[in-house]
This record gives sequence, structure tokens and C-alpha cells, in this order.
Amino acid sequence: MSTKVLSAEQTGDLLAILEKRFEKNRHRHKDLDWRQVSARLLSQPHKLWSLNEMEISGGEPDVVDYDPETGEFTFTDCAPESPKGRRSTCYDREALESRKEHKPANSAMDMAREMGVIILDEEAYRHLQRLDTFDVKTSSWIKTPDNIRELGGALFADSRYGRVFVYHNGAQSYYAARGFRASLKV
Repeated sequence: MSTKVLSAEQTGDLLAILEKRFEKNRHRHKDLDWRQVSARLLSQPHKLWSLNEMEISGGEPDVVDYDPETGEFTFTDCAPESPKGRRSTCYDREALESRKEHKPANSAMDMAREMGVIILDEEAYRHLQRLDTFDVKTSSWIKTPDNIRELGGALFADSRYGRVFVYHNGAQSYYAARGFRASLKV
């Protein structure tokens, strides 16, 4: 049995959490029906495992988008602040390996890959911020364009003073208040 499949009990527990959050935050998905979301989730158990990883690392995933052409729902981390279980990471493996001392335990890109999710890019981050206000005390790494990453930089974003800011930092840097937000299409 694959370790990336939830037990029936874990599945039931996760679906209950997701449904409660879905109903509590209807403004994020006004015209969607939980029964459709639930059916789609149950047909893709490997996606449930990834959603559970988002949940247990503090992401509080919720549906933020629906594509009627593909039938896909997009779950994104909706925790008020950058997920606690994903903070203090540098941007990627190259940045992690470049640190000579005080290396963090992991990188954001590696964690996302291990979880089976993707890090939000700037467009997805701004879309999320239109639904609610996030990261007013923390910041989140966002997918960095290759031309910036090739120069040693990486992007992160937050919300301050009623607006979204996107900044740059060395990809090898890490802070206790910076994590990453992820999304998953189901």
C-alpha cells in the first residue's frame, strides 16, 4: 500500500474539515456546491493525500477557483498567515546547498514537490489576496521567474497597508516568518 493514500478514517476527517471551511467561507466560491467538490476529491485519492499535507502543515486549504472546461477545482492555502509548518525555508535546493552555515532544514520548492503541490506564482497570490487578506504579519515565497532565479534572487510577497507587495531576496535567505503558500488542482 502506498504511503501517499489516506485511510478511510483520515479521508473522512479531512473531508469534514474541508467541508466546514468551504461552508464557512462561501465568499471564496459563491456558486460552487460542496457535493461536486467532494465527489471530485473522492475520485482522486492521491490528491486527498496532498490536501492533507497542506492541512497538517497549517495551510487551511480551501477552494478558490473552478475551471468549467476541465471540471477542476483549485484548492489554495487560506491560513491567515503563511503556514507555520512551512516556514524557515530557503527558496530551493540550489539555495539550500549554497549556504555554508546555518542551513535551514528544507527548501520551499522541495517541500512543495514532496507534498505534491505547487507554490503560488505572483498572479495566483494576487488572486488569493482579492478573496481575503493574508500575510499581514508573515510573508510567503512565490514562484520566481527563471531570469531572476538565475541571478541568485527569489520573490516573496505579503500584505501591508491594505495592498499586496512583491519583493526580492537572495534565494538562500530564510526567516522564521516566511513560508510558502501552495495550490492544488483537483
